[in-house]
Amino acid sequence: MLIVISPAKNLDFQSPVKFKSVTQPLMIDQAKSLVQICKKLSPTDLTDLMGISDKLALLNAERFKEWKLPFDEENSKPAMFAFNGDVYEGLSAKDFDEDDLYFAQDHLRILSGLYGVLRPMDLMQAYRLEMGTKLKNSKGDSLYKFWGSQIADHLNKDLDGNNQFLINLASDEYFKSVDLKALKTKIIKPVFKDFKNGDYKIISFFAKKARGMMARFIIKNRLMKPQQLAEFNFGGYQYSHEESTDLSPVFLRDNVN
Repeated sequence: MLIVISPAKNLDFQSPVKFKSVTQPLMIDQAKSLVQICKKLSPTDLTDLMGISDKLALLNAERFKEWKLPFDEENSKPAMFAFNGDVYEGLSAKDFDEDDLYFAQDHLRILSGLYGVLRPMDLMQAYRLEMGTKLKNSKGDSLYKFWGSQIADHLNKDLDGNNQFLINLASDEYFKSVDLKALKTKIIKPVFKDFKNGDYKIISFFAKKARGMMARFIIKNRLMKPQQLAEFNFGGYQYSHEESTDLSPVFLRDNVN
């Protein structure tokens, strides 16, 4: 199984990483071309483009200016440890051992507005460029147009051998970057619901963390078959046979902690 998750807005480039087996992003040339566009944008342009504060716009303008090749362990950090958000709290990769890391490198992919597809140990430099950004480029007026079928093409290369199913744990914004017409596999999308006001509902904050926990569950247990997802019981979630389908397993939680 191949897992896809979203990146996070928050970054952590201060905490050390104990693993040294780093890799280079596979779509670095595309990232470079996007950075060249972004380097020409002023902080005010970035505020308007991304809808962010003046402070964040200034920070990211500086990040784009400082972005340079080659990537090394001095100016970059492995993606799985650089992102710091709800999904990554659920993933909790800081306590992975080397075997976990190797499995994750083969089975986990991070979708990125700037880097396209990142493996866990691919080095990256700090940035903010969400997939839904309407950034004008040589291929159109959005990042979706820029990436086209490229992300799906890269995922197809990883979808062989034991990776015959794609487990979609990404947000809708990011998974929209995957050209489904080009993707050559079945997509399984787990759904996480919490009980609130008399009904089970998808609550964004909890669902993000649950998607990270599901990715962790797959990695730690070396899952290879979609049917094994039903065994997931992290954070109080339990598989619901009644609400699930083969391509959309549903997990319910009664008590929100």
